[in-house]
Amino acid sequence: MYSRLIEPPKYKSFFLFGPRGTGKTTWVKSKFPKALYLDLLEAELFNDLLANPQRLENFIPKDFNDWVIIDEVQRIPELLNEIHRLIEKKKYKFILTGSSARKIRRKGVNLLAGRALSYNLYPLTTVELKNDFDLNHSLAYGHLPCVYTEENPKAYLESYVKTYLDEEIRQEGFTRNLGAFSRFLEAASFSQGSVLNISSVARDCSVERKVVESYFIILEDLLIAYRIPVFTKRAKRRLVSHPKFYFFDVGLYRTLRPAGPLDVPEEIGGHVLETLFLQELTAVNAYLRFGYNIFYWMASNKTEVDFVLYGNKGILAFEIKRTAKVSSSMLKGLKAFQKDYPQSKAYFVYGGERIFRDGDIEILPIKDALRKLPEILSC
Repeated sequence: MYSRLIEPPKYKSFFLFGPRGTGKTTWVKSKFPKALYLDLLEAELFNDLLANPQRLENFIPKDFNDWVIIDEVQRIPELLNEIHRLIEKKKYKFILTGSSARKIRRKGVNLLAGRALSYNLYPLTTVELKNDFDLNHSLAYGHLPCVYTEENPKAYLESYVKTYLDEEIRQEGFTRNLGAFSRFLEAASFSQGSVLNISSVARDCSVERKVVESYFIILEDLLIAYRIPVFTKRAKRRLVSHPKFYFFDVGLYRTLRPAGPLDVPEEIGGHVLETLFLQELTAVNAYLRFGYNIFYWMASNKTEVDFVLYGNKGILAFEIKRTAKVSSSMLKGLKAFQKDYPQSKAYFVYGGERIFRDGDIEILPIKDALRKLPEILSC
């Protein structure tokens, strides 16, 4: 098992959210070996607590003073009221894992009104992989823990996609039309790393626009995709207004994205590198509590910067290219951004080997950028 960057609270109950396959159960069992573990995927336990959430107390031994882990808590949102009572009356400490925080909120249940902190677990980072990190392997299969341990990572990812369709989507009742949703997933994969046009996706998968919008919300509910907003703080020029779309992991994106002889390898490769960098940005920012919000920046003339981080620590701008050579035209977006935001720090991340600077822009090979990410974000 890989050591993770995430550090849990010592005494306070907390939620641990994250997509399936990110290692939530493995991590909590390893980190809290004396905890009482209750899995809501177990049919008998699920049926008991669904019928009467107050039965939860019966499963906890008398005078128990360690942690109580409840896995897949989103399956019974009403259970949170009983957990709330037990925290208040019995002083129990809970670890509540799940793959959807929004599903709980939609049912009108608050997340314990501040009595539990909220954390997320993401795919592995380069820092966590340490010497096991292999850039080519990561670009092919992503960073879900099992793709670095399974003998056949491609087969694992194909099974992973099927699991989401069969278990998460059908069993949780998100949609009854799995065929339409499956077509949507394929169509959405062509939007990876691009400004999102929902009407275009709807045409591609032959599904109504309103339904496609609901499907994108499902992906966000399950934490398997993001919409990255455009950075507009004190904008000095006209900008685009629509968000960019990304699946949360390279492996998931590559599994969903059909490939054929008419595909442009550079196009897929560029989105793959962006996706890997974004998932690392997201994880490191969250685990180390840097507090940045993540955006992209694009002027109406299509001059752009892939990722902008904005927070109390400052403004960071990143442009990601798979190319092994850097030309002045590739730095145009970062230079335009720095002109509008001279207080920002700019980084060009590329597929070459040399570290150097171009004016105020630091140019880093992708391997170095990923390994130094905690240091870069802490500045």
